[in-house]
Amino acid sequence: MATQAIDLDQQKRLSHPPVSNELLNRLTREMAATAEEYDRSAQFPRANFDLLGREGLIALTVPKELGGRGVGLSEALRVLGAVAKGEPSTALILFMTYQYHATPHRARNWPSHIYERLVADAIVGRGLIGGLRVEPELGTPVRGGLPATIARRTTDGWALSGTKIYSTGSTGLDWFSVWAKTDEENPRIGNFLVRSDSPGIDIEPVWDHLGMRATVSHAVHFTDTPTPLDHAVDIRLPDEWAAGAGDPGLAIWNALAISTIYDGVARAARDWLRDYLNDRVPSNLGASLATLPRVQEKFGEIEALLQVNRTLIGDAAVRHDAGASPNGVEANIIKYIVTANAIRAVEIGLELTGNPGISRKNPLERHYRDVLCSRIHSPQSDTIMVAAGRAALGH
Repeated sequence: MATQAIDLDQQKRLSHPPVSNELLNRLTREMAATAEEYDRSAQFPRANFDLLGREGLIALTVPKELGGRGVGLSEALRVLGAVAKGEPSTALILFMTYQYHATPHRARNWPSHIYERLVADAIVGRGLIGGLRVEPELGTPVRGGLPATIARRTTDGWALSGTKIYSTGSTGLDWFSVWAKTDEENPRIGNFLVRSDSPGIDIEPVWDHLGMRATVSHAVHFTDTPTPLDHAVDIRLPDEWAAGAGDPGLAIWNALAISTIYDGVARAARDWLRDYLNDRVPSNLGASLATLPRVQEKFGEIEALLQVNRTLIGDAAVRHDAGASPNGVEANIIKYIVTANAIRAVEIGLELTGNPGISRKNPLERHYRDVLCSRIHSPQSDTIMVAAGRAALGH
């Protein structure tokens, strides 16, 4: 059992009460200090994860009985929001690991010795895991279709071959959960757990996007990559996936975590803008820009957008933790509204600053590039609105 490998100091460190605001503020400050560097280099933010590991925060959602903090969604979102405000790519990668430990029908239903290995890794500050699902031909499986990545049976397990793109966290993950189909007469599809240092893996550095550059969402190529037989941790017939078998909590975690991360970006932009408007004193005005009624009105609009975000996310998370979780349609509507509000909040900042706002020397330009990336996360706006319309119309 993983608990047997945890020494008393680790147990004490991981049994703390809710994460303090002081620690969260420090995380934000330290990660913000190097955010521009990671944006420019597009490298995996290793130092950020070293910091999270030292603070025992990789195992935040690991069950208490296995040595983690076992926090609910509300507390996990507090941490993700603070991390995102400092460096959002780190938050997006971290979210994937949190979700695996927090949603019962995922990792906790895997063979116990496999899950306990992940737990042991997380407790010592490692064990980052991410889902590799998107493919060049298929796109995202959220919209249907079978993966081209194939798992062939071998004498002692499986051999995976195929290519995954937009693989968030690629070069820094310890584990890949690879969406693939079997070579059986009646193929099954699902998740195969693969160590990132396994043979037959080649990471092609193709991620060169507008924003969220430190997610290192590169292409990962598998060529007869071996994985043990029991590492086919969740494979089913296609009809079983189509029938929606699984954990409804996945949709809640995905929607609220994505919302929190990009709301965090907007809050970082708001804080920078507040300082800029108070410090900027044009010679023809003789006072700071923050004294102008028009500026105050527009800044008030930003505050209103962010207050709506805080209310929507907070209410849904509290309900989820209380066992009265919003359904997937409602959660995704929250994602739609919050991310739109976050984009608009940063856009208002650009309207108020003019040229300085889009200068590479000022972080507002980076925040705008990052927040725009909220539009590409599944489910996307058209899928959310169609589902909402169907539900409301009774179809």
